[in-house]
Amino acid sequence: MGDPAPQGRLSRAAGPHGEKTAAPGTTATARTDLGRGADGSRSGERPGRGVLEVLRALETGPRGLTEAEAGRRLARFGDNVLPARREVSWARLCVRSLRDPFTAVLACLGLVSAAVSAWGTASVILFLVAVSCVLRATGEHRADRSTARLRELVATTATVLRRPREDAEPVSREVPLDELVPGDVVRLGPGDLVPADVRLLRASGLTVHQSALTGESAAVAKDAGDLSDGTGNGVFGKPRYCFLGSSVATGSATAVVTATGARTRFAAAQGGPAGRREASAFDRSVHGISWILIRFMLLTPPLVLMANAALRGRGLETLPFAVAVAVGLTPEMLPVLVTVCLARGASLLARTRGVIVKRLPALHDIGAMDVLCLDKTGTLTRDRPVVDRSLGADGRDDPEVLRWAAANAWWTLQLADLPRPDALDEALLDADTDGATAYDAVAAVPFDPVRRLATAVLRTPGRLGTHTLVVKGDVHCVLERCALDEAERERCRALAARAADEGLRVLAVATAERPARARGYTAADEHGLVFRGLVTLRDALAPTAADALRDLMDGGVTVKVLTGDHPGTALRACRDLGVPVPADGVLTAGRVDALTDAELSGLVRRTTVFARCTPEHKARIIQALRAGGHTVGFLGDGVNDLPALRAADVGLAPRDAADVAREGADVVLAGKDLTAIAHAIAAGRHAGGNIATYLRVTLSSNLGNVVAMLFAGLLLPFLPMLPAQVLAQNLCFDAAQLAFAHDRPHPSVLRRPAVLRPRALLRFLTGFGLLNAVADLATFGVLALVPNGSGSGDDETLFHSGWFTENLLTQALVMFLLRGDRGGGRGRRPGPVSWAALALAVIGLAVPPSPLGPVLGLTALPPVYYLPLTAVLVPYAVGLAVLRRHRDT
Repeated sequence: MGDPAPQGRLSRAAGPHGEKTAAPGTTATARTDLGRGADGSRSGERPGRGVLEVLRALETGPRGLTEAEAGRRLARFGDNVLPARREVSWARLCVRSLRDPFTAVLACLGLVSAAVSAWGTASVILFLVAVSCVLRATGEHRADRSTARLRELVATTATVLRRPREDAEPVSREVPLDELVPGDVVRLGPGDLVPADVRLLRASGLTVHQSALTGESAAVAKDAGDLSDGTGNGVFGKPRYCFLGSSVATGSATAVVTATGARTRFAAAQGGPAGRREASAFDRSVHGISWILIRFMLLTPPLVLMANAALRGRGLETLPFAVAVAVGLTPEMLPVLVTVCLARGASLLARTRGVIVKRLPALHDIGAMDVLCLDKTGTLTRDRPVVDRSLGADGRDDPEVLRWAAANAWWTLQLADLPRPDALDEALLDADTDGATAYDAVAAVPFDPVRRLATAVLRTPGRLGTHTLVVKGDVHCVLERCALDEAERERCRALAARAADEGLRVLAVATAERPARARGYTAADEHGLVFRGLVTLRDALAPTAADALRDLMDGGVTVKVLTGDHPGTALRACRDLGVPVPADGVLTAGRVDALTDAELSGLVRRTTVFARCTPEHKARIIQALRAGGHTVGFLGDGVNDLPALRAADVGLAPRDAADVAREGADVVLAGKDLTAIAHAIAAGRHAGGNIATYLRVTLSSNLGNVVAMLFAGLLLPFLPMLPAQVLAQNLCFDAAQLAFAHDRPHPSVLRRPAVLRPRALLRFLTGFGLLNAVADLATFGVLALVPNGSGSGDDETLFHSGWFTENLLTQALVMFLLRGDRGGGRGRRPGPVSWAALALAVIGLAVPPSPLGPVLGLTALPPVYYLPLTAVLVPYAVGLAVLRRHRDT
């Protein structure tokens, strides 16, 4: 949109006037190998490469291929079909799910529990493993089907020029799409789907819908000329090329096929048959936490066995206890709690906001997201322009220039019998409705992509026998037809260039008076014009964008704009919306290409606007952000956005996006609206905060118990707790912690990304786990010093009962004091975690004297035990509160 070059040329051919001022887009390095396209990577071309060179590189001509040569090429290059992913069976997907380290460890512990006849524990663990595998297999099966809709976007037949033999005349005939080969000459007409990547040989009024590729709703004008500019939308913006997955809106063309099947840009954009997604933030966090637990669980049983064998002479009879200790360290309910937390958040979003979370872990990822990458058009701005200013030839405001431009737009639309105005004409008519109809017109010469002008012929007001030509269009083309000296022409170009550098689209307006005549007007009459001035237009801002961006930034999310447009255009949108852009916060695709991955990772952190980006640039920028430790989301809506959607931790697409982009996204929004993203982030942080709180509470408590059990095994002549007692208290604790799935986190949790950081979690576990171990050891001292501690069998039962009660009471305190909702204010009702903690404390006090107590080897505690237990619990609660306050500050 804005061209920094002095000529200020309009380079976007999407509308009848080119629509955008932009320098030619970045192109790939050219190669000439047959079947790879004429451009370099797939189907583009080196700047300046002409039609004859392309035909020569493809070893073909404008008369098409012979049938024999087409057959040879079909055998060489294969069918013109998109690559399909190999279907993976459900059984294989479930087995593949066991590669997750935490799932694998749980499965091993379940098998060991079964080997030592702990059938209850084994059943619970293996059931959770099965649920986890089924959920993961379901998600992968859905992802494997995401490319099925690709085939709905391509044609089934193509009109091809073929010759029966070398010296015969070409014959136009329909051939099946899959028989198309590089070098074939095809014909395109209105309504046709483009059957492959093609280079235009001839075109007449051709416009093409590329929304499935780029996400832009407007039809794009295409031109076979060698000097046409690009739109800045990467390879898809090249007007000389049409691509598989697009369709002809108007006009006709003859083109040569440059790439078919897997070699097309369409196939490249959707990642090919082997494209696999990298691990997301959720996957990385779970893997890191899993390996922490794995180290503890692998270390604990050998330590228990060796300590008991060396100091107490107990051998394999302590194996069930060792396994129970390892299981006690494991958060068995983690898969269930994660699923419930994420499913509740996803269900709420779907019901209230119309946001569909297709992959449950993506809800955590969007809550952990600290960088959001998005395009400008349709997100920060609406996909239509509005008039900014009308400037006279002297650079001052002149409303008369807008009136001439609006009259041109109105009468060109009426007399050229166009179906509807293009986006720029519509903006002009909205800005000056009265002026458009203030004149009477007699003729019009409509816009075409070669002239890049539109002319309306008006009856000159107050002067009979005179007609006024009003010419509007590309600045460079209008100035060439004006009667100006070179210095004046250069001054006008500089005026247009300054406006373009500010991110504005620019139209030039000129007039000329001619004697009235009966014969028609043509483009040859567009000469000797008087330059009237410029009309500048800017993108209309999305109505909710400014508020949504402010909310995102206040919530710790950095917004980065990845666009194919001119940097000035993106900068203007950011400035108008209040997005801060530092002086060195703009990076163009050319500079990105010159940087190594390490250099790019260091630079993307302080860059806000990335301009002139192709799909490959967007994916590489996102990978660089992730390499720098950021959790990255990307909002895209076209096939060209698929590489970036896959590269991001969480891919987002609006519901009206291209089918393949919508299928490849993790989260589907009701519309391309940042407000919906803010709601999804809040839901993700809610779920992520509850999951993080659950992990902190359960792991710190379990770690303290394990440390205490190790010391007790060395100090006591009997096992500190029977295996059944360990598993029973662990089951009670885990069941109570399911309340975290329904808890409401503290508001501070929603003000920053909810990230599960393994190292931070380890530090937390160390501090709170040691405090819990100290409380347990103090309980041992109390139990040893109170009366009836002579070491009899009754003493062993009393010890087990006392520690069982103390464990559940300390775990209840941990739940209450370390929960996500800390405080909540006066008069607030207790939440589900408070009630669950109270229930856990009641179980700890009630089970030993209940009929269930003897079944577990427990007995009622004498009243004398409760006073010293209280003396332990009160300092423990104070210590928890102090440590928590220290952690929060």
